[in-house]
Amino acid sequence: MMYPFLTLNDETEIVHSEMKPDGQVRVYIEKPDENDGFHNASCWLPSYRWENVSGFNEKELAYYQSVIESTAHLILRFAKDGGFENAASL
Repeated sequence: MMYPFLTLNDETEIVHSEMKPDGQVRVYIEKPDENDGFHNASCWLPSYRWENVSGFNEKELAYYQSVIESTAHLILRFAKDGGFENAASL
């Protein structure tokens, strides 16, 4: 299951999975593109390992990395609790 997390001003969507038994969380980024349909990538927390990158350049990935790093504590918490809507005490 993927949970909505953040929508950026350029319509980039960031969602995340539940926390896997090994403690990993998949963060998925998708951005609409007029030519290609969508650009997308996955980043696994807590290792920040990127995979399945399609359409994003290094500068864009560095930006998304900084967004994920600055919010990873929230993503990991929400992943444990079943997404933002189920997170207690916010």
